[in-house]
Amino acid sequence: MNTTISNSTLKATIKHSGAELTSLKDNQNKEYIWEGNPDFWGKHSPILFPIVGTLKNNTYTVNGKEYQLPRHGFARDMEFQLIDKTENSATFSLQSNEETLKKYPFEFELQLIYTLNESALDIQYKVINKSSDKMPFSIGAHPAIALHENFENYAFEFEKKETLKYYLLENDLISNNTKVLESTDNKVPLNYKLFENDALIFKTLESKSLTILENSKPYIKVDFEDFPSLGLWTKDQAPFICIEPWLGYSDTAENSGDLFEKEGILVLNSNQIFNSKFSIKIL
Repeated sequence: MNTTISNSTLKATIKHSGAELTSLKDNQNKEYIWEGNPDFWGKHSPILFPIVGTLKNNTYTVNGKEYQLPRHGFARDMEFQLIDKTENSATFSLQSNEETLKKYPFEFELQLIYTLNESALDIQYKVINKSSDKMPFSIGAHPAIALHENFENYAFEFEKKETLKYYLLENDLISNNTKVLESTDNKVPLNYKLFENDALIFKTLESKSLTILENSKPYIKVDFEDFPSLGLWTKDQAPFICIEPWLGYSDTAENSGDLFEKEGILVLNSNQIFNSKFSIKIL
């Protein structure tokens, strides 16, 4: 099942499975979200919860008990309920249940709130801890932006001039090896070789927005003020680029396995509500 929201500029379609954005079109019917061709990658813009990235051995512990979670958690593969809808907004909810409690022993509600605001789509995450105990979690976005021209015709433009240090993955875990993404005037030309070792993972960035340039002209801007970390990713020869605002990231090889000790983890008190928001703006 899908829900569509619209305003005078944009139309967005969200499927109830995973509350996943599958389409964002302008009033000229131009598509800005990757189509999800499984030959490259069968997703569009999944939600990453209650972890971002990969756990060591796909395993973690809470209070000494062992649990398993797949890469990026389970929310992206679950059915959400549409709980509120207006012409230009839609709110989806996922509640903990018997199935989630086996993998993640906390009672929660996760809401995704999509709102069209002129030429931008705002995506808000709301996490409610309904447990009587503290709840550790990570949350992140994974939108794939459709690229209609040759990959090399595009570039990143970071908001601020800074040293773009990113961490390399080894066996899907964060290693201690880093590289610096070379930039000129905050711009980084795209080529597939940048991603030959999988995603580029920035634990911290001064920039809180990233613009994709198409033939040196602004194409799409992603604002992520609430997110300290960022992943950038594509597949070889794929006509998309993922700009991924994160609160959390994969385990390191040295990780203890205790979820409360995981680097980058967030912790909510009982009945506490967490909010964060990012936006995709058509330029």
